[in-house]
Amino acid sequence: MKKTLIIHTGGTISMKENLDGSVVETDTHPLSKMELLHSFPIEEVNLFHLPSPHITPKHMLQLADFIKENIDSDNYNGIVVTHGTDTLEETSYFVDLCVKTSIPIVFTGAMRSSNEIGSDGLYNLICAIRVASNPKSCDRGVLVVMNDEVHTAQYVTKTSTSNVATFQSPQFGPVGMVTKQDVYFYQKTYHHETINIQDLTKNVLLLKAYAGMSNDLLDYIQPSHIDGLIIEALGQGNVPPAIVPAIKNFIKHDITVLFVSRCYKGIVQPTYQYEGGGRTLLEDGVIFANHLNGPKARLKLMLLLEKGASHHELMKAFRD
Repeated sequence: MKKTLIIHTGGTISMKENLDGSVVETDTHPLSKMELLHSFPIEEVNLFHLPSPHITPKHMLQLADFIKENIDSDNYNGIVVTHGTDTLEETSYFVDLCVKTSIPIVFTGAMRSSNEIGSDGLYNLICAIRVASNPKSCDRGVLVVMNDEVHTAQYVTKTSTSNVATFQSPQFGPVGMVTKQDVYFYQKTYHHETINIQDLTKNVLLLKAYAGMSNDLLDYIQPSHIDGLIIEALGQGNVPPAIVPAIKNFIKHDITVLFVSRCYKGIVQPTYQYEGGGRTLLEDGVIFANHLNGPKARLKLMLLLEKGASHHELMKAFRD
């Protein structure tokens, strides 16, 4: 019988609450001892034991490589990754971009630690195992399972600091649900491009535009120290005019400048032809990223720059 491989990386799902209310790390994963897990054919690996704010793109690449090493095995029908929720959307999307497989890969986590009242970790993990081991989950890219819902890694985001229903896909909604009887998918998902890399050397920064934004911060960034710049622009893709000279200077030094919207719904599109307007900046060489938020666009740009993608290839990759 094939097993589901569970890869633990740390996070609240692996922590416990102290008597003073603080949530701390544990020496062993508390859910590994739960008898309910023994009703599923599983195999567990502790790859990391890190709070998710400690996770870096290097860790993400290590996780992706570990998954690649195991997906060709005939022993597994699916893979579940437990992860802290703060950066779960980034790691899951990174793996989605780097790993090509028909085998289900499912991320899950918890908003409440293992011994808190109303802890959601064990339930989310069981739901994730059920999704990962279900044949209907094949060929859907990386999925995120939390609070009875199934989301794609590309579109899911953490929307609340503490609510157990924090993971949402504001633009398109969940693609499926988990019930007591079965796993249901009511949207057809498709796997996106795979970007194969062996290392991560590119430095991409992420900034957020705001009313009255000045050039001060951008002037401190040396073009020689970065490879790309993501700006969460206003509305459909506009910025205050004061930062336009810095943007043009980065482009002049062959630094990729890419816009996403700071809005959580809709897409960026070069519409306005005024100083700082999207249409004007498109003509200056800014690239617009459809559907992605800033953190995910940053990871995708890092990977594409690592592969040596041209400006034209970057435009196409972020438009499709």
